[in-house]
Parts: sequence; structure tokens; C-alpha cells
Amino acid sequence: MPPISEVRLYISGLWLLVKGNPAGFRCLDISDRGMMRSFWAIVWSLPAIASSWIWWRLAYLQGLPEGQSLGGVFFLRMGMLEAANWLLPLVLAGVLALLMGFGRHFPAIVLITNWLSVPFAYIYGVLSLMLIALPGLTAIIALLWLAAILSLIIALTRIFKMLLGDQTLMVATLTMVLIVPSLLVSDVLEKFLGVYPN
Repeated sequence: MPPISEVRLYISGLWLLVKGNPAGFRCLDISDRGMMRSFWAIVWSLPAIASSWIWWRLAYLQGLPEGQSLGGVFFLRMGMLEAANWLLPLVLAGVLALLMGFGRHFPAIVLITNWLSVPFAYIYGVLSLMLIALPGLTAIIALLWLAAILSLIIALTRIFKMLLGDQTLMVATLTMVLIVPSLLVSDVLEKFLGVYPN
């Protein structure tokens, strides 16, 4: 598992790329090994993901009949949902990379997407805790949530522009493939797995 110093290096490299500084690539291991190691980002994101699950569980409990409770299967299903949301966009990005002829960049795309997910997971985690602690500010928190999603889109777009060059359509398509399916599939899977609040 990469230590915190290595994770900081990756995130600082991504920040440099967001700012348009190609030196950020020197902070990233974009080899096949680096791509596989980037899946440790899931482990690094687990505390933040857990806080999101706690908020979701509380929202789900509010829709249950009085006296009914939830067992550990709820968290198992949330884990399945999280895995699908993490992996499905990467699979689709791989297909897109093959179809559009930039397959050689796929390891870098996976690495960038995985490590960029870590800071945003903590942003979403903090917003989830705010929803628990400050339910009266739901509208403001929803706006902050939207701002976080827009920031993720902007960050991915800027980094992929550094990676793929000035190919606006390709960069936009790749970014949307990594964002939109997760948003659309989440709703379907939540209902299918029985974890959608009533």
C-alpha cells in the first residue's frame, strides 16, 4: 500500500497538471505497475466513503416502518454499489480509448482517475457529515455538492488536455464517460440493490 507521502506526491502532481504545469507528470508513475498500484486509492478513500454510507444509511432508515432495522447486508450492498461506480467508468474509458486510438494512454487515465478520486471522496465525505450535523443547510450543501462535481469535471478536463493534447472532443468525451455513467447507474443500482431511501 502506498504510504501517505507517496499519495501526497501523486495528488500534488495532479494539482500541477490542473494548473497546466507538465512537471506534474514527473510526480506520477504512469506505467502499468503504477496503474495497478493506483487502485490503492480505493483503500485510502474508505474513511470518506464510510461517512457517506453513514449518511445514506440514516436517510434510508427514515423511510423504514417504525421498529424495522438494517443489518450488515446494507453495507455489503453499498460496497457493491461503490465498486460498480468505481470500476464501470474505467471499463468504459478503456473501450473508448481503444475505439478512438489512444489506448496507450489508458494506464495514465486509470491512474489519474483513481488518485484524483481520493481528495474528492473526502470532499463528499465532509459534505455527508455536514448533512448529518446540519440538516437545516441541505440546500446550501447541495450547492456545494454540485460545485464539487463541477470542480471534478474541470480538473479531469484540464489534466486530460495535458495528457491527450488539444483534442477538445476527445477530452470532453473521455471526461463525460468517467462522470455521467456513474451518476446514471447509481440510481438504477440503488433501487436494484434495495438501498434507495423511500
